[in-house]
Amino acid sequence: MRRPRPPVARPAHAAGRPARPSLTVKKDIPVTMTLPARRRATASLACGLFALASFAPLALAQSAPAAAPYEPMRGQAGKDVIWIPTPDGAVDRMLQMAEVKPNDRVVDLGSGDGKIAIAAARNHGATARGLEYNPKMVDLSVRMAQQAGVSDKVKFQEADIFVTDFSEATVVTMYLLPQLNLRLRPQLFRMKPGTRVVSHSFRMGNWWPDEVSRVGSAELFLWRIPANAGGTWRMTGASGLPHHVQFTQRFQQLEGQAAYDNQLTAGVVQPRLSGESISFGVRDAGGAMMQFQGRVAGNRITGTMSRATGGTVPFEAVREGPAEPIQGIEAGEQEGLAAARALEAGPN
Repeated sequence: MRRPRPPVARPAHAAGRPARPSLTVKKDIPVTMTLPARRRATASLACGLFALASFAPLALAQSAPAAAPYEPMRGQAGKDVIWIPTPDGAVDRMLQMAEVKPNDRVVDLGSGDGKIAIAAARNHGATARGLEYNPKMVDLSVRMAQQAGVSDKVKFQEADIFVTDFSEATVVTMYLLPQLNLRLRPQLFRMKPGTRVVSHSFRMGNWWPDEVSRVGSAELFLWRIPANAGGTWRMTGASGLPHHVQFTQRFQQLEGQAAYDNQLTAGVVQPRLSGESISFGVRDAGGAMMQFQGRVAGNRITGTMSRATGGTVPFEAVREGPAEPIQGIEAGEQEGLAAARALEAGPN
């Protein structure tokens, strides 16, 4: 006799009933649970999984290593130059040449890692500002100033040196290329007379430096922005002075001629201009040499005159008419070509 087949289990939907959604449960949840109990267990599991998912990003964030501080690489490219740090010994000598004092305002053009501005504040008590195009280098400089304890005296600014005003500076430092020095030259000559400019490695074209120094392989150059002494000056003071002295000026170099009442003229002897300070000699009508020391302040020169025979008397000179433009400030084609050759030759 044949046994009847057992009934075939059919899906619920096959019997015309809607299918229940399938539930995924942990293995330790008995399948014989009642439906309310199963729902409570599933809800508890979901809460646990949500808490774990919320904690995971926090745990990953806590376990991730901190980003390393930015460190520049020697020779890295910048806007107009590559970055080569100035040696510490050269930094010290540059600030010595500029005779930096606590009342000075130092501006470093293309300040890089900030070491010149920081040294000006730390070693000389000056207020300093660094202008740097690379924002990462600016952040590094700020951090270095904080470590040196001079962040109250030193500020760093993300800036283009050719469009940023730094006319407040009494000292300007730079380590730029020859062509960039030539571009900056007109801007420098608009600064207050007596401002000191110090350059590492590269000159200023035909503008001859007032002082040169070398530290190891680093050659350093100092200039003082000269006053404008060009034009015709009417002299007053002691007897025997020329009634007029006329100067022509190229950078800080002067040539001149003195005129007396009796149609006598005399060439100016060894004229020198350093910032606002001017000195020169003139031979008087009797043949004695007169030495003048004075200060140029706008359209007036005041100072003293002395003769070899002894005695010092005050003098004053007033410029008649407008000041003559200082010659040579704008770079010519030949200077530009010479600057390109200097770059090819490398630092001195």
